[in-house]
Amino acid sequence: MTLLRDMEMSARKKRLLSVRKLQKSGISLILILGSALAFARSKGEKHEKQENVYAELGKAPKKAVRRSNPLQDDPQAVAAGGKLFGDHCAECHGEMAEGGRKAPSLLADPVQQATPGTLFWLLSNGVVRRGMPDWSKLPEPQRWQLVSYIKSLSPAGTPPDGGTRSPAKNPAKANE
Repeated sequence: MTLLRDMEMSARKKRLLSVRKLQKSGISLILILGSALAFARSKGEKHEKQENVYAELGKAPKKAVRRSNPLQDDPQAVAAGGKLFGDHCAECHGEMAEGGRKAPSLLADPVQQATPGTLFWLLSNGVVRRGMPDWSKLPEPQRWQLVSYIKSLSPAGTPPDGGTRSPAKNPAKANE
């Protein structure tokens, strides 16, 4: 009888251990699936935020969009704009305009494909709710110099100097 009781106890223990293993496996599976779902959701939100960051460009009035840069053919405007960028913009947009925690990349297609007038309008009005001040206090020629500099930047992934872009190549840094 003791042998039978021991066998029953052993069988119960095995079932109990099996149930506990299943519970642990189930909890682990739930944690893994939850983590995967959270990761996927955060990637989607990040992509959505990136899209929304550039939405302000689409809000420029048609009259502003059509404006052309009066300094477009002035080679000194790019260098002057680079200096202004270093003084006023690099802190948030990054030394090479690559973007950062505070502000988006200016190398991104939506910025590089925007008209000079759109960029001028955005500089003049800012995006205060996202932390970008309006630069309307800068004289108009300086804002156009910034536009010239921004438009001179290569789109993301294509440095203008064949991939050896360094802070020394950045006009904002070269003039310091």
